[in-house]
Amino acid sequence: MSGDITRIHTGVPQHLDERFAHRAAMMKPSEIRSLFAVASRPDIVSLAGGMPNLTAFPMEMMAGVVEKLLLENGQEALQYGSGQGHPKLRTQICDVMALEGIHAHPDDVIVTTGSQQALDLISRIFIDPGDVVLVEAPSYVGALGTFHQYEAQVVHVAMDNDGLIPQALREAITSTRAAGRKIKFLYLIPNYQNPAGVLLTAERRTEILEICRSEAIFVIEDNPYGLLGFERPSPNAMRAEDSENVIYLGTFSKTIAPGLRVGWALVPQSLKEKMVIASESSILCPSNFTQLAISSYLSDQPWRDQIASFAQLYKVRRDAMLESLEKYFPKGATWTKPEGGFYVWVTLPPEIDTKALMPKAIVGKVAYVPGTAFYADGFGSWSMRLSYCYPSPEKIREGVKALGGVLATEMQLRGLN
Repeated sequence: MSGDITRIHTGVPQHLDERFAHRAAMMKPSEIRSLFAVASRPDIVSLAGGMPNLTAFPMEMMAGVVEKLLLENGQEALQYGSGQGHPKLRTQICDVMALEGIHAHPDDVIVTTGSQQALDLISRIFIDPGDVVLVEAPSYVGALGTFHQYEAQVVHVAMDNDGLIPQALREAITSTRAAGRKIKFLYLIPNYQNPAGVLLTAERRTEILEICRSEAIFVIEDNPYGLLGFERPSPNAMRAEDSENVIYLGTFSKTIAPGLRVGWALVPQSLKEKMVIASESSILCPSNFTQLAISSYLSDQPWRDQIASFAQLYKVRRDAMLESLEKYFPKGATWTKPEGGFYVWVTLPPEIDTKALMPKAIVGKVAYVPGTAFYADGFGSWSMRLSYCYPSPEKIREGVKALGGVLATEMQLRGLN
C-alpha cells in the first residue's frame, strides 16, 4: 500500500445551497474586506481600511508587561476564565468609562471579543427576521453586516454635520410603525462616527434619548473613538445620561491594540443574564490572556498619556488629509472635518459613481471605500470614505493628490467642471 492518501468521494452535491441554513444566504462579504487584497499592495496608497496606527505604541513596554504576566501569573492567564470577563478588568473598564461621565458597576460589564462580538450578541438576543433596526445614514459596515445576517430590516436615519437629526428619527419611527413593522433598537456611533467622522452634539444626545425612552426603543451606543478627540473632549457618553435604556459598547482596539480583541458591553441589569448566556454559548469565555495583558497594562503603564499620543498622531494625519483635499480635490466635492477618530466622508456630484470609479483609482495607485458600503439599500453611490489613521502624512498627501486627479478627469468627462 502506498503512502498516498486516497480521497473518498462522498457524493456531496456540487452546490450546497439546499443544505445551508436559511440565514446563510444573508452572509455577504463586506466591500471593505473585498478591497483588502488590492489595497494591501505596496504600490497602492490605501485610504480605505480603518486600521489603528501602532507606530506610537510602546512595543518594548508591552513586551515587558506580557513577560511579567506570564512569569508571575501565567497559570491564570493561560486558563479558562469567567464567561462575563475577568473581575479586575471589568473594574478597570469602569474607570475608563468614567472619563466620559459614566458611573457604572463592574457587575454590569460583559467583556467580549472586540465590540463586534457584542453587536452579534445583541442582534442574536433582540432580532427576529423582519424586525427593524434604526441606524444612521451612513452607518458602520460591520454593524450592517451583522444586522443583515440576523435578517433585520435596516432603516437609515438622516444625519448632518452635528450627527443624527432628532426630527428625522421621529419621522422614521412614525413611518416604520405606520407600516406595521416592529422596531427593536437604534444603533449609532455618536463620537467621530464611522464612516462620516461627525460628532453628535450634547443637545441632540439628550433629545434622542428622550425620543427613544418615550417610544420604548433601546439605544445601542457604540463608542470606539470617544477618547480620540483632537482639540477637546467629546461630550459625555449617552449612557452617562441614561443607564436603563442605553446599551454601551466599548473596545480597546483603538486605544491599545486591535490584535488583542478585547471589547465590552455595559448593559442594564435586566439584560445581563441573556448577554452572558449568549456569550458563553458563542465563545465559552473571552481570552484570559488578552484580558490580563490589558489589565496589567492599565495597572502599570501611563495609558492616558498613550491615548493622548495616539490622538496627536491621528490629528497630524487628519490635518494632512484636510489640507490635501482642499488643495487637490475638484470643485463640487465636499467633505466632513472630523474633530477626532479616523475618517473623512466625501460627497461628490450625484453623477459620479464611486464604486464604478474604483478601477480607475486603482490604476492611479490609490484606494478608498465607496459610499454604498455604508448603506443597506444601495444608497450613497456618490460618496466615499477616506481613512487617515494608518498611512503616513506623506502617503496621505500622495494618495489624495492621485485621487483628486482621477476625480477631476472623471468630472471633466461628464462635463461637471
